[in-house]
Amino acid sequence: MTAPIRWGLLATGGIAHTFARDLRLLPDCELVAVGSRTQASADEFADEFGVANRHGSYEALVADPDVDVVYVSPPHPFHRDATLLAIEAGKAVLCEKPFAMDRAESDEMIAAARAAGVFLMEAMWTRFLPHVTRLREILAAGTLGDVVYVTAEHGQWFPRDPHHRLFAPELGGGALLDLGIYPVSFAQLVLGAPSDVTAVSTPAFTGVDATTSMVLRYPSGAHAVLTTSLAAKSDNPAVIHGSEARLEVDGWFYTPTSMRVVSRDEEVLEVFETPPGGRGMEHQAAEVNRCLRAGLTESPLLPLDETSAIMGVLDEVRRQIGLDYTAL
Repeated sequence: MTAPIRWGLLATGGIAHTFARDLRLLPDCELVAVGSRTQASADEFADEFGVANRHGSYEALVADPDVDVVYVSPPHPFHRDATLLAIEAGKAVLCEKPFAMDRAESDEMIAAARAAGVFLMEAMWTRFLPHVTRLREILAAGTLGDVVYVTAEHGQWFPRDPHHRLFAPELGGGALLDLGIYPVSFAQLVLGAPSDVTAVSTPAFTGVDATTSMVLRYPSGAHAVLTTSLAAKSDNPAVIHGSEARLEVDGWFYTPTSMRVVSRDEEVLEVFETPPGGRGMEHQAAEVNRCLRAGLTESPLLPLDETSAIMGVLDEVRRQIGLDYTAL
């Protein structure tokens, strides 16, 4: 593909606005269409971002012949249906995290994309940020030695509001799926799939999880100690502790940030500062564009089997803490 990659946005929430702003930073693509459940919402979004094609239904968006790839961003209970809709229309898809409500839904989406031969990727934007690209290189070089344990957390505070999506069971609320997926995905990036999962949780007033902590053990003997909460704001750091050195990712580790490598003797071996850019979502869009131009149907940086495995970890955590949305 030599012409600009043409994007369509399915849903018009806050994250779609952030994505649309960051998409403007890329020279090889353009936002050509937006779809919402109502025409008024589609028109309002399109007016704000200068989008030519505005659709009052998701069906109309995915049928738009001007669209090459669809960014799916409604609340996660709707990811499966929206993604399958786009795949049926032959569109490439970038689907927001969490990819789906559980591994079964994720695997259904993956199977559909593979059967149709279309591109599909989870929008875990952290995986494509500059500091994470450098982090991968440091791990591959063996600078840290053997990874012994990983710590990561994602805590935010939200006022008690039963209608807020973080507290609403019908919207897949709770800390785990919306916030906890970041440290779980980070641990998966560093250590792969765990062999054992242990989890404890405290519920919120609506029954969804408010604070959940996890200890993951890996075949290598390494551990990951992860916490997520919607009841307390954290500075959200992450640290990879190795036998030779540790890698400290500064607060809000899952956003564009800085990090350093520190030796056992407390010598700072490297400091990485993220270069100026947008909110950070442009990097995942750039990866989608790259893959489409290369004729790939999934990203080697976040393969679909890895997304499925991460959803499997979340399923096991939910089982252990008794988070059953059908019972709430």
